[in-house]
Amino acid sequence: MSNSNKTVVITGASSGIGFALAEAYLKRGYNVVGNARTAARLQAAAAKLGNPANFVGVEGDIAQAVTAKKLFADAIARFGKVDILINNAGIFTAKPLVDYTEDDLETIVGTNLKGFFYPSQQAAKHMAQNKQGHIVTITASIAMQPTMKVPALLPVLIKGGLNNATRALALELASSNVKVSAVAPGIIATPMHSTDEGTQAFFKTLAPTASTGVTQDIVDAVLYLTDAQFTTGVVLAVDGGASAGTW
Repeated sequence: MSNSNKTVVITGASSGIGFALAEAYLKRGYNVVGNARTAARLQAAAAKLGNPANFVGVEGDIAQAVTAKKLFADAIARFGKVDILINNAGIFTAKPLVDYTEDDLETIVGTNLKGFFYPSQQAAKHMAQNKQGHIVTITASIAMQPTMKVPALLPVLIKGGLNNATRALALELASSNVKVSAVAPGIIATPMHSTDEGTQAFFKTLAPTASTGVTQDIVDAVLYLTDAQFTTGVVLAVDGGASAGTW
């Protein structure tokens, strides 16, 4: 067991932003405990990362309290403590309100809301005892500035709630020296989004800079927040200016 390094727990770690974050923290020499729904996805991610000894995968549905408990129990058993939690797991389903199904609602509430609540609860308990730590949640810029171009009531509802919860939890944990912030991405080129040329052109209309982001943009923002000692309670938009206003 090594306690000399910092340990980060990342949900949704097997692809996209979560995988990029796992890679970035491993390069820094951190221990990474990654969650994904299946062992196969975690094994594939570990192989792509070069199977480092300081990467531990914990499979399970992050909407279940038992998964969050196991994530922290395994991380503490293996590495001694958890310094950082990144609530990255998320589902983004954009459609008109009348088209959402009961399954859409259950899935988005499960992954996006419960998937924030249960790990954050474990982190708050553990980090407050240690009098240090960072919690960072990946939310969505569209929850800060909805747009007629993309009807997305469920993500706006849940991610908007997470933006406010971030501020509330930052205040709650301030006296315990635990920093709590969020990164609100705009359109980021990940496997979640279509690579179709027409779709890509449309995505560029969603920011005043007429551009889309890459996973490294989000990684840079998260690394800033988890390094910061005088920043807490912020929702950092990384969205090409999309949430700055109308244009």
